[in-house]
Amino acid sequence: MTDPIRPPDLSTEKDFAGTSFSPIYTTTVTVSGGTASHGRASGRARSDDGVLDLSLRMPAELGGDGQGTNPEQLFAAGFAACFHGALSLVARQAALDPSTISVEATVAFGRDPEDGGYLLRVDLVVSWPGTDPKIAAPLLEKADSLCPYARMAWRGTPTTITLAS
Repeated sequence: MTDPIRPPDLSTEKDFAGTSFSPIYTTTVTVSGGTASHGRASGRARSDDGVLDLSLRMPAELGGDGQGTNPEQLFAAGFAACFHGALSLVARQAALDPSTISVEATVAFGRDPEDGGYLLRVDLVVSWPGTDPKIAAPLLEKADSLCPYARMAWRGTPTTITLAS
């Protein structure tokens, strides 16, 4: 028999006193190949460890064949997983059972009315059967303040762009 999976012992306190960003985990995904020449990703996405290796395709709604995943689906999966993890952590700290929590992330790709460019909009719907909404509400707020995807959405993310030589 195997031992049960132990959740990570991560702090939810603002207890980091460093002077700069301190990475805890880093991954790299490379997207290459494909036939789209109109600004939408196609081709292959592969992580540096090879665990993620999938075909990218345009969704049928945008004229593609829909035979692979797309960036919005990947972002929705990452956001939902991240928020689910943050909420599960704060639920355990509040002595609540997180096993029934589910997080649905809807990501919409559309046009920005301010400048005509493109934007993403994210809607999260949390289902937590059997939990009083008055108890869940402050935990949702705490998860929102902890989840790196949520923080990225309302604070922005420092980004560097470098042309490889």
